[in-house]
Amino acid sequence: MRNLKRAFWGALAFLVLPWLVVEPTMFRSGTFFGLRDAMVQLTGFVAIGCMSLAMVLALRPRWPEQWLGGLDKMYRMHKWLGIAALVVAIIHWLWAQAPKWAVGWGWLERPARGMRGKSDNPVASLLSSQRGAAESVGEWVFYAVVVLIVLALIRRFPYHWFYKTHRLLAGGWLALVFHAVVLLKFGYWATPLGWLTAVLLACGSWAAIVVLLRRVGTRSQVEGRITLLHHFDGVDALEIETEVQGWPGHKPGQFAFVTADPADGAHPYTIASGWRKEIPRITFVVKDLGDHTHRLHERLRVEQAVKVEGPYGCFTFDDGRPRQIWVGGGIGITPFIGRMKHMAWQKEDRDWPEGQKIDLFHSTADVDEEALDRLAGDARSANVRLHVLIDARDGYLTGERIRAAVPEWREASIWFCGPTGFGDALKRDLAGQGFPVERHFHREFFAMR
Repeated sequence: MRNLKRAFWGALAFLVLPWLVVEPTMFRSGTFFGLRDAMVQLTGFVAIGCMSLAMVLALRPRWPEQWLGGLDKMYRMHKWLGIAALVVAIIHWLWAQAPKWAVGWGWLERPARGMRGKSDNPVASLLSSQRGAAESVGEWVFYAVVVLIVLALIRRFPYHWFYKTHRLLAGGWLALVFHAVVLLKFGYWATPLGWLTAVLLACGSWAAIVVLLRRVGTRSQVEGRITLLHHFDGVDALEIETEVQGWPGHKPGQFAFVTADPADGAHPYTIASGWRKEIPRITFVVKDLGDHTHRLHERLRVEQAVKVEGPYGCFTFDDGRPRQIWVGGGIGITPFIGRMKHMAWQKEDRDWPEGQKIDLFHSTADVDEEALDRLAGDARSANVRLHVLIDARDGYLTGERIRAAVPEWREASIWFCGPTGFGDALKRDLAGQGFPVERHFHREFFAMR
């Protein structure tokens, strides 16, 4: 999370500081309308820059994943940049519109307009002739983008509608490129600020075209087919086993995007199995958590063709610590199942420290005896000490209970996957006890929107 916050604030600084270099006196303007012109330019540039970076991250690039801590963290960065773009775009719109309202209400006096000289530069003249169209396009696209971003932030908005409407942002972005190219102060194009703007617009436009053509992640996709479906009634979860062709392999704890119906798009599922090249199968366990997963067991069938994209994620347990504590809340147990299966298969060729001790805490409100029996069997095979806490019977899992069960908790690394509120509370509790959470508390954000 530390790198994620650094990246976000660094991105904002990356956009604002070049502007201040080009316009060091912008806040010392002698008139309100002079300040207004500068602020319209600055907020427009920052908003378009945030959207451009968000568009690039939407392509699921590999290069920033390791530094940011996984694709789940990258999607959080994508979300933060989208929110920042929304907020700054609203400020941009207010700087553009509010002074006009104030003039109409008699609160401000419109400055006298001088004669606008005709530029000898044919490019400048062409852009100037398009100002009216660019302003109209920008205003109407702004309204549409605000609605689309707000819909994306509403968790109760159905996923299949989110998938369809969110792609419209790519088309809106291309319209905003026209708005930005025409209305950016022409003199800026010959400065490093203009070069940066051109790079941002080009990268964002390329990303938008990839999104509109539905080509996101295609280089990481392989063909597969469903070989087994099993529903755990007690926990309302579906086990999906797939056979894949050309899969590069994965580390336990990673996840993949699965496309069963192109109309629904790709959905991220944590992998609940290790990897053996001689048995090219991947298992996912998916809980009924919303509109898509609620219908999943009805829509999938054995032998159905699917596309699997990945693997992604850095929740891979490979910190080399001799002591680990795993905490899986509800369906958050999935990456730990995959790790235990891997450990059971790789005992003769282990990729973890010899003698490593592991305690797995599984906290759940739902009970399925078959699923718990399988979990216990996986733990025995991997030599992992299992602690199962059923909310109605045992109460909630807390940091205090973990510390009591594992006296050596200070020497351990903690790996958490589960509900956001649970993870936040556990992290605060451990930080309050002096545990170095920034270095040794690892978590998976499996909410991807």
